[in-house]
Amino acid sequence: MMVSPFCLGAMMFGRYGNADHDAGVAIIHRALDAGINFIDTADVYSSGESEQIVGKALAGARRDEVVLATKCHFPLTGPGSEAPPNQSGSSRRWIMRACDDSLRRLGTDWIDLYQLHRFDPNVDIDDTLGALSDLVHQGKIRAFGSSTFPAERIVEAQWVAERRGREKFSCEQPPYSIFVRWIETDLLPTCARYDMGAIVWSPLNGGWLAGRYRKGEPVDPQSRAARMGARFNLESPASQRKFELVQELEGIAHDSDMSLTHLALAFCLEQPAVTSAIIGPRTMEQLEQQLGAEDERLSVEVLDAIDKLVPAGTNVDPREVGWRPPELSRSFRRRRR
Repeated sequence: MMVSPFCLGAMMFGRYGNADHDAGVAIIHRALDAGINFIDTADVYSSGESEQIVGKALAGARRDEVVLATKCHFPLTGPGSEAPPNQSGSSRRWIMRACDDSLRRLGTDWIDLYQLHRFDPNVDIDDTLGALSDLVHQGKIRAFGSSTFPAERIVEAQWVAERRGREKFSCEQPPYSIFVRWIETDLLPTCARYDMGAIVWSPLNGGWLAGRYRKGEPVDPQSRAARMGARFNLESPASQRKFELVQELEGIAHDSDMSLTHLALAFCLEQPAVTSAIIGPRTMEQLEQQLGAEDERLSVEVLDAIDKLVPAGTNVDPREVGWRPPELSRSFRRRRR
């Protein structure tokens, strides 16, 4: 499947972002008219509402134009709620049910790319690959991939698929931006080694690289920093460093005759292992600000200047790794008592 340099991310469609369904449909149609042929959503986005909006936008002839991707893993119970047993994760039981539910919400007979939203340490990867392979053979999905998996788990999945005769992961969806570059150390080389696509999320680092946050200025109540405060501590040392870096990057963008937003998006597309970068606008204005960045090319001098500010393979905020092994987050997994 051939996809556009940008993938339209639908996380902001629905009550946890933009609750106006007509606005979401209009944004999707504008993206398609601009040449984007790739849309990524997930069952957990606004507890299925995002998929419903995408389904409305693609009803009729437009479905055949699009490479449609969605994901499963997280419970749909909403933030702060505990998932009922067997209604999350990567078990055969949940994958089969979640896929059918997504097909219904999307109003389609097939999903082009079905992805595991996170790695599930509680399920044998062979069981997971078996369920996903069966969905391929049933015609419900065309291919499947992972999202925010560590490199070693991708390698394990490739080996298991080869030895057990399963279908293989076609791609990985990791976080990547000028501020989050850790995947350059092993994940992107692993994707290249196994001929997997890399569909990177949060290329604007939650709005930081769109210049949405300024030191000493009030936060827009509609911004992610206001709506997702647990992930944004603007007083932390890492955030203070980001304030400084944004100013320096704006200077680089100005000298290159482009916006900071276009500089950040073009940076991701310059990485050889990256297949497509997910843009996630909440409004039409945000989409318009991002369109056209796929035509920008960064010179060697500009890329070197970015490397000096944020060295290759590093994160400005060490916490922004996307997925943490349970051995680090749960003490009982790393102690005898």
